[in-house]
Amino acid sequence: MIVTGSRIRQIGWVAVMAACIAMFAVLSFNVHAVKSEVLLAEREIIALERETLMLETEFQTRASQRQLAEWNAVELGYKAPRADQYLENERQLASLGLPAGPDAPAPIRVAAVDLASADAPRREMVSPISGDAVTLASVSSSEDAGAVFTDAFGDFLIEASPIRAASAQTGSGMAADVALLTSEAGE
Repeated sequence: MIVTGSRIRQIGWVAVMAACIAMFAVLSFNVHAVKSEVLLAEREIIALERETLMLETEFQTRASQRQLAEWNAVELGYKAPRADQYLENERQLASLGLPAGPDAPAPIRVAAVDLASADAPRREMVSPISGDAVTLASVSSSEDAGAVFTDAFGDFLIEASPIRAASAQTGSGMAADVALLTSEAGE
């Protein structure tokens, strides 16, 4: 079989293209490897910067401990706790307490009610301000408590509103008002 020149050229171009693709793949793998090394180096740099910042802060703190110790000894009077300052149990803590003095307030007590005893007399509700007995609208009135509240609240809103309701006048009443105003203006 005789291979022609054009066929050899085609095989040569295919071989050159395959070699170029192989070199491109190797080069791209190298580029990605270098990129990952750069990213790792940047992460290490950031970690080292953080560690340096932490060490600088610790150094400054330890350097100021001498100043703090001087302030504690001279100005503030603080001292480190001693072993004899600690308590062993709750009884020792309770023994440190003092009995209530004569002017001490009474201890706070929790209110309790016994609902089981139904024979106990019921007490009326009393206003804490005036001391007068208070009756609820639903108890003293045969009307619905919601309707009573709605009417009372509506009256309150009308009185509290800065806008007053206009009073309707008849035609002769308005004519009298206009005549009164014109006579006052003419004077």
